[in-house]
Amino acid sequence: MPDRTEAILIAALKTDLTAADFSVEALTRLWGDEADAALHRGHRVPALRALERRVPASPASTLACLFVLGLPVQRTELAVALPTLGVDGAERLGLVGAEEDILRPRLDLRPYSFIDAQGAGSWWIASDLGELMIGGALPEDHVLGVGGASMTLSGLMIGTPVESALDLGTGCGIQALHAARHAKRVVATDISRRAIDIASLNAQLNGITNIEFRLGSLFEPVAGERFDHIVSNPPFVITPRAEGVPAYEYRDGGMVGDALVASVIRGLAKHLEPGGIAQLLGNWEYRLGEDAFDRVGEWLDDTGLDDAGPDDTGLDDAGPEDAGLDAWVIEREVQGAEQYAETWIRDGGTRPGPDFDRLQGAWLDDFESRGVTRVGFGYVTLRRPLPATHAQRRLERFRRFERLDGSLGNGSLGGHIDATLHAHDWQAALDDDGLADARLTVASDVTEERHYWPGDEDPTVMTLRQGGGFGRSYPLDTALAAVIGACDGELSIAAITAAIAQLLEVDESALRAEVLPSIRELVEVGVLLA
Repeated sequence: MPDRTEAILIAALKTDLTAADFSVEALTRLWGDEADAALHRGHRVPALRALERRVPASPASTLACLFVLGLPVQRTELAVALPTLGVDGAERLGLVGAEEDILRPRLDLRPYSFIDAQGAGSWWIASDLGELMIGGALPEDHVLGVGGASMTLSGLMIGTPVESALDLGTGCGIQALHAARHAKRVVATDISRRAIDIASLNAQLNGITNIEFRLGSLFEPVAGERFDHIVSNPPFVITPRAEGVPAYEYRDGGMVGDALVASVIRGLAKHLEPGGIAQLLGNWEYRLGEDAFDRVGEWLDDTGLDDAGPDDTGLDDAGPEDAGLDAWVIEREVQGAEQYAETWIRDGGTRPGPDFDRLQGAWLDDFESRGVTRVGFGYVTLRRPLPATHAQRRLERFRRFERLDGSLGNGSLGGHIDATLHAHDWQAALDDDGLADARLTVASDVTEERHYWPGDEDPTVMTLRQGGGFGRSYPLDTALAAVIGACDGELSIAAITAAIAQLLEVDESALRAEVLPSIRELVEVGVLLA
């Protein structure tokens, strides 16, 4: 907890940032959409030129120049921009450093806006100065701000209200702040004392009081505890364990290859409440003669529980919870070994030259030693099954592996993931007769495309496209297209297939058996709704 003086200073900073309208919308108005887009690409000159044309400077433009663009400002300018906190207060909080009458940033501080299951929101997020500001390689204890990966994970986050949540490897605290909107209590851990301090600052600055920050590696700070929801953007980057290769705390877990992600996955079961869900990002290696999903599957097979005990009937039978966690793995991108090395060497701030060549050699030597040809990146959703009853005993463990590298659909991915888990449970609990009795409707975001050869009456290609979720597409044949087209909630699947079988002059039982597996899949991914 901060001391009273620090709390007073943080409250003063919040007052000044609010008064200055230091917001995403205000900054975009200051420098325009094109300069804003350039800034997201790591180029600040267009934004700087726009600010230079605004004379005299406003409090928002002074703060943007200092904390977002990373450029020095005059002491008198900052005194006007932060009248409550004052320049001395900004120095005491570690936000700036003084060189006579010139002040330079020591932290990046910028507004952040979002929309989640609880609605729209905005915060101010502090982090360490980035490569653009320091003009060189990052220090190994660098605390990363809100980047592409962290925004991806927050977008995937299921926002169902829960009692407790864990943010494993909190960094600047962004996932913990998001989790605090739907969890009554959040624990956030990190191996970096600096990350814990900055994350705590961000929570206080934004008035979020239900987060407890703990120092330590992975699950060590929460030994013996369980949570309803776990989120993690772990330090998953595959880095050579070689002398002279920087090990950045925010991205390197200190293990060989993809062992860090494997360790996190294997450790989650002990820390999830029954029915609890974990969501994380990760990398996995493709090795010679081996599919990466086989590796991930082996990690998941090690998530069985040995403490399930008797079920609610009093029988100590094996149930779904003993067979390991439910899992949904989505691979979004694959990079060759060479490209992967280049990406992360650049991420550390090293540019082409002798140091870059040395680091690239170390990376490629490391990959070659394990036969790694490519590296996959993606999302992992895990769930600890509820204790089984005899009625549930026949349910199989949920395992879904997908490679979805296309454009994402519209809407909330977190909401889509949550709906998919529920839809899976609904359809998996039904045998084929039960599913055939269901009355289904087509989701409102689904469209059908048909392509014809010129002059033909019958289409040559029919495709279902999902506008939301992961923007999936499904090929259709005549029978399945007819069944889906009739799903308006009035007739059961059995009645629809009977009518279509008669129309097509085919065997009704055979037609039903043919389409039901596709119906299950389309229900699971939200194309068809129960």
